[in-house]
Amino acid sequence: MTLFALGLNHQTAPLDVRERVVIDFDHMAGALAQMKRGLASEAAILSTCNRTELYFSAEQPKPAAAWLAQFHRLEPGALAPYLYTLPREQAVRHAFRVASGLDSMVLGEPQILGQLKQAVRVAESAGTLGTVLHKLFQRSFAVAKEVRTTTEVGANSVSMAAAAVKLAARIFPSLHEQNVLFIGAGEMIELCATHFAAQSPARLSVANRTLERAHALAHRFSGRALELRGLGEHLAEYDVVVSCTASSLPILGKGMVERALRARRRRPMFMVDLAVPRDIEPEVGELDDVFLYTVDDLQEIVQGNLDARRSAVEQAEAIIETQVGQFMHWMAAREGVPLIRQLREQAEQARLHEVERALKSLHRGDDPKQVLEALSQGLANKLMHGPTQALNEATGEERRALGEAIARLFRLPH
Repeated sequence: MTLFALGLNHQTAPLDVRERVVIDFDHMAGALAQMKRGLASEAAILSTCNRTELYFSAEQPKPAAAWLAQFHRLEPGALAPYLYTLPREQAVRHAFRVASGLDSMVLGEPQILGQLKQAVRVAESAGTLGTVLHKLFQRSFAVAKEVRTTTEVGANSVSMAAAAVKLAARIFPSLHEQNVLFIGAGEMIELCATHFAAQSPARLSVANRTLERAHALAHRFSGRALELRGLGEHLAEYDVVVSCTASSLPILGKGMVERALRARRRRPMFMVDLAVPRDIEPEVGELDDVFLYTVDDLQEIVQGNLDARRSAVEQAEAIIETQVGQFMHWMAAREGVPLIRQLREQAEQARLHEVERALKSLHRGDDPKQVLEALSQGLANKLMHGPTQALNEATGEERRALGEAIARLFRLPH
């Protein structure tokens, strides 16, 4: 079995591809069960707005790539141009970089670590997390902690939420007179609400399927809670709309937004869709007086300060390389365990055989000294038989290599 990381992310696939392969929380356990049944001995799935990745142990990675397309009812080769397949050491390095925020759209962002931990918890509950993946992710968490505490990778990073505020400032000179609506009540919306609230908007509201959650978040910012099903009645009241839900279908359609624009008498609306799959129909961006941005549109802003932290990135990469080497050493040692077990079992069988012969000799009344001598000679002969026979049968370069291996194994001077 070989360790693989297979998937696509914001660097290899556009948003319209990424949103088609999201595996939401409700379907994650079932997806893992499918992988465990026919594809892999161990499996974990990380699926966020910027990536969908499979971490697994298997003989070959191609069946997993085909399964990912089939799971989403796509043609077998539909994802091929966007997928990366990373074996062994490359998979380990990738997992460490992801956990440390080095592979994120927002360099050093901390949210990905929490998302990775959640993926591990789901895999544990599904019973698909074996020894190798458990070790890989625990080491990933440790590496991420070391990177964040010893480098400045995450310092002053521009988050998606901060980028949204910057974009809004390009449309509206000041947010003091603007009404802001948040759709959803998850971690990303909470982060966005914190950034927008700092600008003291005229009104701040939260719309969510569960009104209780909307109330809880809105109360923190002295805002108003709305039911999602009544969104069409209130949309025209808001100048800024930020949406990030787990809905599999769009929440804001072109028709709803057109009606809101008419009610607003064509006053502009600034909309940010941070969801994958998207909450706002792409056609909304074609409307006059609507400024619609997606997660991919924010990439230029959030990467703007990358050069200033290049030195910190180099330090982080050096930490990761060291940790990759240590993990690969652990994997190599683990792969040698079956051979070591066979050697010990064979040695134990030889020992038991010689002890049985010695006991029989003692029962016959043989001299104990001679019995011990025969016991030691028997064990020595069995120990030396295999290496000696292999060396005698080998020729040429094979004999030389075998001789060096035997000398190293038995610590012989040469």
